[in-house]
Amino acid sequence: MNRIALAFLASAALAAQSAQAPVQELKPPPPPPPTASADPAPSQAVPHHEHTPPKPLPAADQAALGTPAPAAAPLSFASGSYKFYWDTTIPVNLEADGVKVSEIYFNVRKSRYSWLKDAEFGTRAHVTITNTSARPRVPGFAVAVLDADGKLLGVASGGTKVGTVAPGGTEEFDLNFSQVKERLPKGATFLLSMELRD
Repeated sequence: MNRIALAFLASAALAAQSAQAPVQELKPPPPPPPTASADPAPSQAVPHHEHTPPKPLPAADQAALGTPAPAAAPLSFASGSYKFYWDTTIPVNLEADGVKVSEIYFNVRKSRYSWLKDAEFGTRAHVTITNTSARPRVPGFAVAVLDADGKLLGVASGGTKVGTVAPGGTEEFDLNFSQVKERLPKGATFLLSMELRD
């Protein structure tokens, strides 16, 4: 036989053998079994949201903080409801820890000078107080005016401008109304509150 015939027979035999042999499917090797890590990954912290309460301090940290400071004593306070009059001195009997409000009036502040006699400088509640206690006080005031139906007509607040009201001293304060004030003369009642600090 010549060489070409031999080569042809050999290639035919190889083809027949490969057709009969089963084809093996290659598979990736299995993953290694999990092993315990010396440093486990920390669990992800839950983000703090408005509705998620914060975690309490550990007991050791709480002990390190020491005893909390006592809460500040509440301020002295008095409040009352009175019949309203416009541009009229109204006697008031309101007292807290020796500071007494004796009178109040509501009007439009005007100039004391003749050359400005028609000028207006805002709507106010003018309060007169006396400190009958033995300690200086720092008063603050709030007033609300209501009509006969209980509708709010205006609100004003104010207090000590500089320093304190000395024991035995009498002082006057202007509580200023702003923005909502045009219907104040139609008021029927008013609420007055006083808060004190030493």
